[in-house]
Amino acid sequence: GDKLIERLYKLGYVRDILDIYHLKNYKNDLMALDDLGEKSVNVLLDNIEASKNNSLDKVISALGIRYVGGKVAKILAREFKSLDGLLNAKYEDLVVIRDIGDAIALSVVSYVSTNYELVKDLIALGIDPKVEINEDENQIFLNKSVVLTGKLEALTREEASALIEKHGGRAATSVSKQTYLVVAGSDAGSKLTKAKELGIKVINEQEFLEMCK
Repeated sequence: GDKLIERLYKLGYVRDILDIYHLKNYKNDLMALDDLGEKSVNVLLDNIEASKNNSLDKVISALGIRYVGGKVAKILAREFKSLDGLLNAKYEDLVVIRDIGDAIALSVVSYVSTNYELVKDLIALGIDPKVEINEDENQIFLNKSVVLTGKLEALTREEASALIEKHGGRAATSVSKQTYLVVAGSDAGSKLTKAKELGIKVINEQEFLEMCK
């Protein structure tokens, strides 16, 4: 359990997440610890081995990235699909994602730059979960940032965001040079203006629905 891992951390057996997966090499040492019998050690090692099958968001959450809890980990898993995808995430990619602000984007980039080899070693150990993409699904917005602005008629903002994500994209909240497309409803304001200034393609809701077929 977590308390046992914390104890092993204090004893120097665990310094980072990678060390947890090497504890099986110290089975006899662990059993020699006070009040830890073979049964307890086996349960611990079995649980560690089973954790290799955890979903991507749980693995990201376990990395210990500052500001990245369960909710943010799910967003990152959905956006980047794999640990390799996360390793290649750039600040510009992160900051445009809904619910990922400047602080989280900087934290992820900082973690990746410092722990790149550690995450690569985890992948080499077989900890390599992926978010599967349905190949039959139209992935027209794959890894692209789409911004919604103005009042939509047929869809709620949440429904439109879900459609973007369903087709592989990111529903971003602000327009930047990295924005792929802007969907403009009625009464669109500054986001539409900025999109035009940057030369980003702007479509209406009906065109958006056609693209999503």
